[in-house]
Amino acid sequence: MDYAEHPAPPELRRQVQCVWVLRDPAPDAGIQTVYADGRCELIAHFGAPMRLHRGDGRIETQAALLFAGQQLGPIRLQATGPVHCLGVRLTPAASGLVAGARLPALRDAIPDLGEIDPAFARAFAEAAHGFVREDRAAPLWQLLATRATAPDRAIEHAVDLLDRQDGDLRIADLAAAVGLSLRSLQSRFLAAVGMSAKEYARVRRLQGLLRVLDEERAAIADAAARLGYTDQAHATHDLGRWTGTTPARLVSALRGDREGVDALRLAAAFVRGHARA
Repeated sequence: MDYAEHPAPPELRRQVQCVWVLRDPAPDAGIQTVYADGRCELIAHFGAPMRLHRGDGRIETQAALLFAGQQLGPIRLQATGPVHCLGVRLTPAASGLVAGARLPALRDAIPDLGEIDPAFARAFAEAAHGFVREDRAAPLWQLLATRATAPDRAIEHAVDLLDRQDGDLRIADLAAAVGLSLRSLQSRFLAAVGMSAKEYARVRRLQGLLRVLDEERAAIADAAARLGYTDQAHATHDLGRWTGTTPARLVSALRGDREGVDALRLAAAFVRGHARA
């Protein structure tokens, strides 16, 4: 598996975090898991279609072009053949770049991008193809620039505070810090990000926990204490809720032990921002 991230040009960094490219000519046949990170994405598949395994047991074959809305749980994917795809990871405050006012209704959804904006989807398919097949990045950046509007600065500030504190911040204190009433923060955050500020804080705490476990090889109890969890049991429960796995299996995957944890290889790549196997 080869996964790499490409930063957006300076003029798009308020709207686009990165473009990522994933290739795996011989993927494992099992179900791979991706964790919520508080970022919406535009995705183009060039290889075999992926199957999405939903929590209720339903299995869906994904479209070639997708909008991944905010997720409140793990995403379980299964390859049906060689994988080759590109994703545009939007910044949280610019999550509505394509979805607009429909964004909050797309939580836990990964619809066909063509159903949201057919004209944009066609242009995105062509630009994404140029990026991965012809090494031409400019058309994709130019297309995204046509949709780039200035994000809500108060919400950008709120997102930045939650990111820097790994979600460990009371929402009332967050509202005060960005100069908004609690009600205004809640409504504007949901409209811009596609999930509530409280949900986003929980996602960022999860990501902080994953980062500490991965980069610092900390014990789960130590990592939990640093991230503001009441105790190890609280952190273990949250990990299960958001990742669908146990701390032991998760730590094993993040630390490079691939035996028995093939389902977490993709998750580990997304946590680190790179993978090469």
